[in-house]
Amino acid sequence: MNYRILNAEPDNYSARAEAVLAEIGTVENFTIPNPTPDLFLGRLAEADVLIVRLARQINREVLDAGKRLKAIVSATTGLDHIDLAYAESRGIKVLSLRGEYEFLRSIPATAEHTWGLLLALLRQIPEAHASVLRGEWTRDLFRGHDLAGQTLGILGLGRIGEKIARYGLAFGMRVLAYDPYRSPWIEGVERCHTQAELLKQSQIFTIHVPLNPTTVNLVSSREIGLLPFGAVLINTARGEVIDEAALLAALESGQVAGAALDVLCDERGPARQASPLAAYARQHTNLLLTPHIGGATYESMAATEIFMAQKLKTYLESL
Repeated sequence: MNYRILNAEPDNYSARAEAVLAEIGTVENFTIPNPTPDLFLGRLAEADVLIVRLARQINREVLDAGKRLKAIVSATTGLDHIDLAYAESRGIKVLSLRGEYEFLRSIPATAEHTWGLLLALLRQIPEAHASVLRGEWTRDLFRGHDLAGQTLGILGLGRIGEKIARYGLAFGMRVLAYDPYRSPWIEGVERCHTQAELLKQSQIFTIHVPLNPTTVNLVSSREIGLLPFGAVLINTARGEVIDEAALLAALESGQVAGAALDVLCDERGPARQASPLAAYARQHTNLLLTPHIGGATYESMAATEIFMAQKLKTYLESL
């Protein structure tokens, strides 16, 4: 069967992945700039397969428009951009990277970005760069902090948390982690038996847990209050894992000396524009924000796109 495949986010899509998709059917790359919702939904009505990343919210309206849809392909582990329950009720298969642990261990992008955020925050790299561009050369304004000798606390020791732990050890840090599901443990990493035990010792606290009903607001005012005063917080997981109001209050009080976030709550919705954290970051240098680019490297995205194209091919051939 020649399937009709709508790639809703084709920019810089892997040529090798496109070649795999061409073996399955006819691919339409939806490249129209600033399309109206009706135009997108109209194209979707003719598709058997929809390919997305994170730019689109695949809600009931979208799923209802996809009258022929057999599968949605998302080269992501997080799936909060797709109404999974409604897709299942419509008989639409959602194919993703969730659970593909062996493959994902080969993908370093998010872990590397996490470490980049940490270094940028502690060494004030964005502010120092901006200063030089203004014609200044004031070295003493940008005295930072060593990583060596500090205590790094990792919440979630999965494939990303494990990479972060190894980076921390390589930088000469004391590394702690809390993950009740992890086995076997990592040599050189101290195991905490409760989240509170981890928080109380974490000078630098980084979050690497999936978003699900048990992790929404997992880090709120109580948890932030357990951190040593002046701790640093990094989040490249999902925005909803942190109570953003509690984090903002902690930044204002100095309980958290600095934070770097690659994710925000409702980051694909209109509320993002009015985010109190974004407003705070415009006026302060101790909060760094990036637009969910943790996994966005050419190499990692190409690898995941090829993997997902092959996964789609296997699925459709099984029907």
